[in-house]
Amino acid sequence: MKLSARNQLSGTVTAIDKGVTTTIVRLDCNGTPITASITNAAAEELGLAVGKPATAIIKASDVMIGV
Repeated sequence: MKLSARNQLSGTVTAIDKGVTTTIVRLDCNGTPITASITNAAAEELGLAVGKPATAIIKASDVMIGV
């Protein structure tokens, strides 16, 4: 699959927390934790499991920082 997103971080799934409709997936990307919220259906289709490799693909038009 080809993607236009250039921000891709390879990592390993460290936690999967399934909720009613949304699954929170945590990755360890070379020591940097990444957390993503995806649908339960997407999590099942991807076959996610703790310890498996995965890639965080980040596509954002805006980045906001607040203090």
